[in-house]
Amino acid sequence: MRVAVTGGSGKAGRAVVAHLREHGHEVVEVDVAASRDPDAPTLAADLTDRGQAFDVLASVDAVAHLAAIPAPNVLPDGETFRINTVSTYQVFSAAVTLGLQKVVWASSETLIGIPFERERPRYAPIDEDHPRLPEFHYALSKLVGEEMAAQFARWSGIPFVSLRYSNVMEDHDYARFPAWQDDPQVRRWNLWGYVADADVAQATRLALESDTDGHDAFLVAAADTCMTTPSEDLMAQVYPDVPLRRPVPGTETLLSIDKARSVLGYEPAVTWRDRA
Repeated sequence: MRVAVTGGSGKAGRAVVAHLREHGHEVVEVDVAASRDPDAPTLAADLTDRGQAFDVLASVDAVAHLAAIPAPNVLPDGETFRINTVSTYQVFSAAVTLGLQKVVWASSETLIGIPFERERPRYAPIDEDHPRLPEFHYALSKLVGEEMAAQFARWSGIPFVSLRYSNVMEDHDYARFPAWQDDPQVRRWNLWGYVADADVAQATRLALESDTDGHDAFLVAAADTCMTTPSEDLMAQVYPDVPLRRPVPGTETLLSIDKARSVLGYEPAVTWRDRA
């Protein structure tokens, strides 16, 4: 396919662009600023502008929409919400009007109540049926995006896939993991989850290539936690009142990837234990 990757210069975007090209897809890399690398040109576009969103998608078969303010506290809350929701609306609207084959976009694990401070997990491992409990404006923008995806899919018949990426890590990030091992509280905020940029790229490609209908959402995480302490012990220490719905052997992730495995064929290839 010819795929537009918005946010192609970001942490997830760089991995997705490279991975799609390695698997034979033609990529139109889009970002708010043009690349300075003449061998890897970027189409510069402000996706909050309707005309620019249409121009970007006019010549592609599908879009992987990763462009966003990537986290809270980067911009004031209102600007984060405005940019993320408006740009997502413009991309979705253009994709439907132009009749693209598939829309895949970067939702977020933050929808499930992260950081688990005011709210607590309702159960673990957390799956896609867990209540959506956005705790800040960034997460709220992702909740709005998923609702838009569901309605655009219903209106158009075009498949939309929301990928709820966990905390994305590049290779240099794994040097921090050993320092977390003595205190399970440090990373309790997302049930000790993470995902490698390479596995984000894999999941994004599989979602683009998958035969899905309507709107569907998937948690995308590593197969393990970021800790050496067994997962059931972590839960007993930090969230003793949260029920475990099934046994969680060893250091298996507490952000369930069962659905991504069964529907998309996703299988994480990277663990921090080989990289730290």
